[in-house]
Amino acid sequence: MIDWTMVIEVAIFAPCIYLILRFLRETRGSGVIRGLSFILVLTIVTFVALINSFELDRLKIVFEQAYDLAILGLIIIFQPEIRRAIVNVGELPLFSRFLKRETRITSRMLRSVARLSRDKIGALIAVERNVSLTTLAETGITIDAELNSLLIESIFYPGNSLHDGAIIVRDNRIVAASCLLPLSQNSEVDKRLGTRHRAALGLSEEVDSLIIVVSEETGKVSIAQGGKLEHGISLDQLERTIEESLNQAGRSQP
Repeated sequence: MIDWTMVIEVAIFAPCIYLILRFLRETRGSGVIRGLSFILVLTIVTFVALINSFELDRLKIVFEQAYDLAILGLIIIFQPEIRRAIVNVGELPLFSRFLKRETRITSRMLRSVARLSRDKIGALIAVERNVSLTTLAETGITIDAELNSLLIESIFYPGNSLHDGAIIVRDNRIVAASCLLPLSQNSEVDKRLGTRHRAALGLSEEVDSLIIVVSEETGKVSIAQGGKLEHGISLDQLERTIEESLNQAGRSQP
């Protein structure tokens, strides 16, 4: 006969133990925390054994008070590590299907685009969705760095050897820079379009990526998606478009 009480207890304790072990592994202060955890567990076991064996009621009262204070102290001391661990847990694949993917992508992208637009620095950013851009990434220089607004700006800064071409963004990372995108061959496209805009439109005609363009002449922001190019996009519109695009990509994944 199945002991459902034990099954429920294991189901509760197993995730807790897993999260604690993950926290100890990933935090920068893992060595210190492991040591303190060992000392804390050893102290608790020792005191509980003494109290139960010799019925030390006064020591039990003191221990209970000290135990509560020790837990509170550990939470205060290791608040940054605990916060970082919670963030890491929230990024587990188990939760990524239910939580929005675009939070960091959107905020960092908006900051960089806003400054590039203000300073009239040309930029071309291809955000991968369901169709892989690996082949196009191979035409450029591998970056494989965490998505960062300052890094995006430095890549497109005039004079930088990587500023020509596009950057490929996948999830929360910049995969490659100075990538060559296919130019649109649509004969109905406005002949006044620059190379960046033609490249953005050309890629959007072939894959489901969202491509963001910042004009070097006017500083205006354009987006290409689904074979269509929209000019003069505001930051609010860009934010909504990125969110909608990545949410749709997330729902399309198996």
